[in-house]
Amino acid sequence: MELSRLFAAAPGIALHDPLAAVLGSAPDGLLQYGFADAVQLCGHACPTVAGAYLMTLHGLRQLYPEQLPQRGGVMVRMRQAASDGTTGVIAQVAGLITGAAGEGGFGGLAGQFRRRGLLQFSQDISSLMQLVRLDSGAAVNLDFDSSRAPAAAEIGELLPRLLAAEATPEEVERFQACWRQRLYDLLVTHADDPLLVRVQPQPAIT
Repeated sequence: MELSRLFAAAPGIALHDPLAAVLGSAPDGLLQYGFADAVQLCGHACPTVAGAYLMTLHGLRQLYPEQLPQRGGVMVRMRQAASDGTTGVIAQVAGLITGAAGEGGFGGLAGQFRRRGLLQFSQDISSLMQLVRLDSGAAVNLDFDSSRAPAAAEIGELLPRLLAAEATPEEVERFQACWRQRLYDLLVTHADDPLLVRVQPQPAIT
């Protein structure tokens, strides 16, 4: 499994960003994100990054069933604190795609296009992540179960050798092949598996 094949096969996410349209940053404000963008943001590809990408994808599909998702028009709420486990990584990926940002985010232009404060942590929600449309209050809870695409046994056997710099070139190649295959299983083979990403529509938040 080549990394380029994985990037090409993973589903893309198209959005409309009204701020980009106003500033001429993208033709008609249309933006396209792929899994490669999430990998470049995080500096690595792993099941957590894949899960964050897929949760955001399916959450936006639920919130915008008949139109392009509006980047900057969605709040991202995380159940745990930013420093808990992989919460911060997941939030970074969701923020990249939706435009939601914390207190250091864009403050807006003339009261419009504000991104600051749209990425929130330690929220009282029942799921790992929740997306909320700012215009309608429509909300969706999202969870991710990576066990739907289990890792090859070789990954657990080879990783300690890689980390200890004891792996042979053949073992490194084998580990990386298994690692990429699992990502392919998550992002392509099981991309629409409802048990991989659990999508739960919620009552509108007002």
